[in-house]
Amino acid sequence: MTAAKAAGVHPVLFAAANSSGGALGKMIAPQNLAIGAAATAMAGSEGEVFRRGLGWSPAMPLVMCVLVYPQASTTLS
Repeated sequence: MTAAKAAGVHPVLFAAANSSGGALGKMIAPQNLAIGAAATAMAGSEGEVFRRGLGWSPAMPLVMCVLVYPQASTTLS
């Protein structure tokens, strides 16, 4: 929130967008891939889990941008 105040943006929106963006990166994080593969009886198939998640990796941040930008601009504020 300190960075948001220094940048002159809404601190709550900035913190929420940062948290959502951090969660989006977890879908291709190696430790999460290993845990997900082990939990679904796909141990040793982490590469397959990664390939399936990689397609969503660029799409989800774009969706977040579409949601956050109008909230940060005068469109919805």
